[in-house]
Amino acid sequence: MNILATVLIATGILVLACGVIGILRLPDFYTRMHAAGKTDSLGAVLIVLGFALYNGQSLAPADLLVSVKILFIAVFIFVASPTATHAIMQTAIALGVKPWSRKEEKP
Repeated sequence: MNILATVLIATGILVLACGVIGILRLPDFYTRMHAAGKTDSLGAVLIVLGFALYNGQSLAPADLLVSVKILFIAVFIFVASPTATHAIMQTAIALGVKPWSRKEEKP
């Protein structure tokens, strides 16, 4: 169980690191938000699931209750993060933020 929790947490950290690279490397607001939205949701859920699995190893009722609470947090992150990303994107569109294109780089 410890190995599975460790793999989940390590994978979540790796996914979040890929999201950071995407935010730093991609050219405009929309592509950066895409990278952040996808990797943030998956990475955070993987880390939280790893914590829930690690905490629920003893099978004591109190530990299982904490693990269930952690799973509810994972569900909340899985629903709230894409919704927030979508709302931010819609606001950017409404404010007239232009998407990046190769034509704009040429003088």
